[in-house]
Amino acid sequence: MESLAAVDLGSNSFHMVIARVDHGGVQIVDRLREPVRLAAGLREDGSLDDDSKERALQCLRLFGQRLRDFGAEQVRAVGTNTLRKARNSYQFLHDASEALGHHIEIITGREEARLIYLGVSHGIAGAPTRRLVVDIGGGSTECIVGDGFEAVAVHSMYMGCVGFTQQFFHDGKISRKRMQSAKLAAGLELQPVEAKLRQQGWDRAIGASGTIRSVADILNEAAWAHGTITADGLAKLEQALVTAGRLERLDLPALDADRRPVFAGGVAILSATFERLGIDEMWVSPTALREGLLYDMLGRIQDEDPRDRTIRMLSSRYSIDQAHADRVQATALGLLEQVARDWELESVDATHALVWAAQLHEIGLAVNYTGHHKHGAYLVAQSDLPGFSRDEQAMVAALIRGHRRKLDDSYFESLPPELRTTAKHLCVLLRLAVLLNRNRDPQAVTLPELQASGNKLRVHFDEDWLTAHPLARADLEREQPLLKAAGLKLNGFDTD
Repeated sequence: MESLAAVDLGSNSFHMVIARVDHGGVQIVDRLREPVRLAAGLREDGSLDDDSKERALQCLRLFGQRLRDFGAEQVRAVGTNTLRKARNSYQFLHDASEALGHHIEIITGREEARLIYLGVSHGIAGAPTRRLVVDIGGGSTECIVGDGFEAVAVHSMYMGCVGFTQQFFHDGKISRKRMQSAKLAAGLELQPVEAKLRQQGWDRAIGASGTIRSVADILNEAAWAHGTITADGLAKLEQALVTAGRLERLDLPALDADRRPVFAGGVAILSATFERLGIDEMWVSPTALREGLLYDMLGRIQDEDPRDRTIRMLSSRYSIDQAHADRVQATALGLLEQVARDWELESVDATHALVWAAQLHEIGLAVNYTGHHKHGAYLVAQSDLPGFSRDEQAMVAALIRGHRRKLDDSYFESLPPELRTTAKHLCVLLRLAVLLNRNRDPQAVTLPELQASGNKLRVHFDEDWLTAHPLARADLEREQPLLKAAGLKLNGFDTD
């Protein structure tokens, strides 16, 4: 029975859950949580202060001990809002990955929302089909409407309990005026998505994660509600905060000590959400992002990878020539197999990136043939790609951008430094695969023999092949100076 682990590097707390795969589902066997408050260490210039980084690394070292015997395919670790906002976080992510012993990826706000919905929908069997899910984190708030296990409207807003507490209750004082100011700010964040959410409609509102669970516990303990969060009970809690006047004076036994410092900001956001969306009652989910990660991993194991569904959806939406994309993919994989060891491209991630880029390399034709590699890169970089991390999305966009015409190192600058050489080498393989399939012949392409060493690639064709394919020979000759300008040498075929 295989074990899986999900690690959530949230803006307020870091969480880890470990589960066993059991009869097609997951069974939680362990949980760890540390109140790191990463968002509190985000400076005005976007950098993380040393104290917050050290707290984070200490926590991840602890988590890493528990994951010591886990393989890479058994762990998924993600960073959310604060790491999305952090400037030049590459070095910290490198150190954090080393501390954890596993790769850490940063996910977009929309991907975070999708995973939250996935986790919630697996934890509320028997609930009405149409759901509004609200999750208030340390640095962002997600609102999702979905049916069953599928999210149909996904929104992520830059407001969270840590940031709002720092902004409106930084000195610990809580007043009616400050609470109203915080609620007004939250209402302004919600305003652009309010009409869209109401238009979708829902049968039941469900809340997830720490702030909302804490509110539910407090209302239940105070007998202001019974098992759910009601608008009336929430108003009583808001009044209790204002009456206390200061965070340290809060007399709420059900409020955890590590939640107390950021609680006021979370209550303000939740109150505004109730008012703006007209919520009367909210049920509380025991599951959220971590469980969503587990079920997402389970889907990948069971060949139900949401990233593959996303690629198919884009191919259909933009009317991509599927037969041609499949031929380019097959050629690219045949080339990859020959140089994977020498160019250190043996990882599953490298193979996935090349496949996805091959499938979408002509997506820009939906805009215009001229510069379609540029249009395609923009479409992929700016689209909502369910299942993709930020780096995965940037990798596919970079490969599409560089698959024809000029090849420049600037195409890969959005990637972490350790991925840039990998991206350039994958891009060369995609360029060759596209070149060899230029005539769009349904017959299988005759693959050349490849030998790679550093920035050199030797290409050898069967005798007389180039003579029989003058267009391919001309394209290869044109490739040489283009790759040379990017610091790569292509040789091995006669150009006399």
